[in-house]
Amino acid sequence: MRDRPRPSGVGAVIGWTALAAVAPGAAHLRAGWRRTGLALLSGYAVLLLALLWVVLTSDLGALAGQLAASSSNVTMVIAASAVLGLAWFALIVHSFTVMNPGRLPRAGQAVAGSLAGLLAVTVLLPFGLVGQSAAVSQSAVTDIFDAPSTPGPGGGGTGKPDDPWSGRSRVNILLLGGDADTHREGVRTDSINVASVDVRTGNTVLLSLPRNLENVRFVPGSPMARRFPDGFRLPVNPDGSREDLLFAVWEYADAHPEIFGGRRHQGTRTLIDTVGYTLGLKIDWYALVNMWGFARLIDAIGGVTLTVPQDVVFGRYNEGLVKAGTRRLRGADAMWFARSRTNSDDYTRMGRQRCVLGALLSQADPATVLSRLNQVATATKELLRTDIPRPMLEHLVPLVLKVKNAKVTSVQFVPPLINTGYPDWDKIRKVTAKALRASAAPKRPLTATAAPSATPGTTLAATPGTGDTATATGGPGTGEGTASARTPRPRASATAKPDPSAAKGITEGCA
Repeated sequence: MRDRPRPSGVGAVIGWTALAAVAPGAAHLRAGWRRTGLALLSGYAVLLLALLWVVLTSDLGALAGQLAASSSNVTMVIAASAVLGLAWFALIVHSFTVMNPGRLPRAGQAVAGSLAGLLAVTVLLPFGLVGQSAAVSQSAVTDIFDAPSTPGPGGGGTGKPDDPWSGRSRVNILLLGGDADTHREGVRTDSINVASVDVRTGNTVLLSLPRNLENVRFVPGSPMARRFPDGFRLPVNPDGSREDLLFAVWEYADAHPEIFGGRRHQGTRTLIDTVGYTLGLKIDWYALVNMWGFARLIDAIGGVTLTVPQDVVFGRYNEGLVKAGTRRLRGADAMWFARSRTNSDDYTRMGRQRCVLGALLSQADPATVLSRLNQVATATKELLRTDIPRPMLEHLVPLVLKVKNAKVTSVQFVPPLINTGYPDWDKIRKVTAKALRASAAPKRPLTATAAPSATPGTTLAATPGTGDTATATGGPGTGEGTASARTPRPRASATAKPDPSAAKGITEGCA
């Protein structure tokens, strides 16, 4: 039936048209189009109930992973956004039409028509933003995860759908901070960490190797091992600097293809194998982060809040200063805080870098990322380089979300735990193995131990998803640790405590 009189005022016409934007069919019911109105309202209710069911019953992390893993899924999202946007636009136009605006005075028709047109365009914006966000994310994921399918954790592809990890209980990912810049050739890995993640619980051990590790040993039988049978040793430069430390392995391998029978770009694989051999682990994939890309990412989210305990001088001629205090830092200042070498050693810098990374992870909440998605996606494309195959994102994204609420234990191989000039390779592997066993133990979540000794030196930090931190301290002989709880602190801030001796490990890098 369409015999009910239409509202005669401009306010009524626009009001019912606007109501139709959030309750499709309302204007049609008011105008007497009962069947159409009921059909629209019923369809809208079914759509909302279906969406609510998906949210309540689905693993949103798995859904996000599935979207990221397949370009066709993202294309479907873009297409669905376009279709729904056009449908809502048509709905607003038709809702305005059935209100019979022709009965309004000429001036009223002009005002009502302008407002209805503005409303119709406005309802398109959310759908357009969803489509644009999906397209931007698609471009970023394609640029970053453009590697072909490489062997997965089990070495036989990306794994079966029911067991993507091919029977493995842990996944080991090499996390590198690249010290690359426009004025320097090659890739120097300023930060070297391995994240070993329990695929069932998400419990993670973060193993940090110092960049200045000397006499690095290579996988027996490898080209680098044949070139350096007694360890990575080169003549010292005239200025006293060294180019035969762990951080230079990638660059050296890339610069000497003759070692590999003329094959170029062997630096990545050489460093992956070397770090894995050093720790006694099988490294599945790597992710290289450009440290200055972090500065762009921090700027993209509007800065990061840090507590700087004391003034940090930076620059070749000490021309810069990051002043002490708690405040929001821009990307450049945050990176100088993390990377300044002035009045600092490598171990203190490692701690400050971990502070910046931790603050970034805790403060880059979903709302902030979504509100600045274009800037974040652009910065991320310049930030990250990895060999993780895109199909594995379907499984890695849920795993990463699981890690956020799991136990994270950090082990930093710094003096006095090890002597970086004459490393005890067996001890490094034993400490690694014990930390992994402790991380997997269900009954002792805050204890991670090394080998027997009473001398303090090893520091392991267990960080549950609640933000609490516990530390276990053992000795350079990798002795049994004793756990001590620390007062919980807000996750939104990170504090650096430079420790020139680095005797207390990674937990001294943040307060």
